[in-house]
Amino acid sequence: MELNPALFFGKVMHKRLFPKVNGFNYGIYYLTLPLSKLSDISIARNRFAAMSFYESDHGPKDGSDLEVWARDILKTYNVNADGEIVLIAMPRIFGYVFNPVSFWMCFDRQQNLRAVICEVNNTFGETHSYLCAHADSRPIEKDDVMTGQKLFHVSPFLKREGYYTFRFDWQGDKFGTWIDFYGGRGDKQLLTSLMGKIEPMTQKTKTKAFWGYPLVTFKAIALIHWQAFKLVFKGIKYISKPKQIDSRVSGVENLNKNAL
Repeated sequence: MELNPALFFGKVMHKRLFPKVNGFNYGIYYLTLPLSKLSDISIARNRFAAMSFYESDHGPKDGSDLEVWARDILKTYNVNADGEIVLIAMPRIFGYVFNPVSFWMCFDRQQNLRAVICEVNNTFGETHSYLCAHADSRPIEKDDVMTGQKLFHVSPFLKREGYYTFRFDWQGDKFGTWIDFYGGRGDKQLLTSLMGKIEPMTQKTKTKAFWGYPLVTFKAIALIHWQAFKLVFKGIKYISKPKQIDSRVSGVENLNKNAL
């Protein structure tokens, strides 16, 4: 199947298990962009519009070539992904965007998924990327679980300790990811998922996205702050942001599910 610019319509779920239970889910959409075809996307690129995509929002965040940035990471970690790289990210809406996580899907020439770069942003203007791949670069299957140390401060209600587990399911017209957080004592504390369908980028699907999920990026940041207010109200302690570590990329490895 040829990889072309598309839109991903999905559902986000977050659930905190302790010390207080708190959960939410909502509908959302993302751009699904093969990096070799950015010039073909039918929305505004690097300029203000109702819906647009800015290359400076991702990777090195200086407007330079995104594919070069991603392939440099793959080379550094010896990942053999020589096919298309597809970026799944939220658009700018009337010039505003906040991407909690963007996913860089890295394929080989047979369209086997070999790596996923999870580019995480916090509300303090910082970013960190977790490279998920097997040590031998074998394809990532839907039941594979990978684990990586938490090295980036995201929520001011969770310490920068413990680890994440990552799982991905790419089926061409469907995408799902499950990222769970385990605290410093090894207890599962946070469940997250994103699941949905991928549809071709047409005028019809762009209209469906824009009006079906109005002001989606503003909604995302508003919900983040609303959930923070709820946690404060429930008595969860606020944790000051530590200084970010120097490394902006870290590797994630395979983990035997039986070890969880």
